[in-house]
Amino acid sequence: MTDLEAALSALLSGDDSQAESAIAALAAQGPCTLPRLLTFLDDPLSDRRWWAARALAAITDPRVAPALRRALADPDPGVRQCAALGLRQQPDPAAAPDLVRLLHDPDRLTARLSGDALAALGAPATPLLIEALADPQAAVRIEAARALACAQDKQSIEALIAAVDDPSALVQYWAEEALDRMGVGMVYFKP
Repeated sequence: MTDLEAALSALLSGDDSQAESAIAALAAQGPCTLPRLLTFLDDPLSDRRWWAARALAAITDPRVAPALRRALADPDPGVRQCAALGLRQQPDPAAAPDLVRLLHDPDRLTARLSGDALAALGAPATPLLIEALADPQAAVRIEAARALACAQDKQSIEALIAAVDDPSALVQYWAEEALDRMGVGMVYFKP
């Protein structure tokens, strides 16, 4: 059995500690592991799809981000979470629309991790996050405001000032936090 086969076997063993140990070995093998890992993203078992996404996130290669973007649409929330986390570690501007859609995910951890990935993108995600500040769902607006607070992109200042008046106290909090982090704070103007 080759080192690659042994690492893949450990990854799919069902033993989480063995699988986690295999990640380093697979990452050390580099891009040669990608074809096999990509096939696991289509496996009927969600656990295998999760470990494939986890392993892909540890490999730096231009083919990883498109695979993780595809995993954002997985029916299993755990796989979507893992893909969003991987895209946070390897930001890809092409993933921004998919990540914004996941702000609507019924699984709030998936939405949160998608917001983190959008924040890691910074300026390329800002226009989409500003649009999300107007979403009818408060949970989406909260994640958008939080992501903008983390990204600290100055082009969001005007939208964040408007979000201070949002009906949701959490949107207000994150909008104020974002403005404070960017050094804007609240300035009161005499009418």
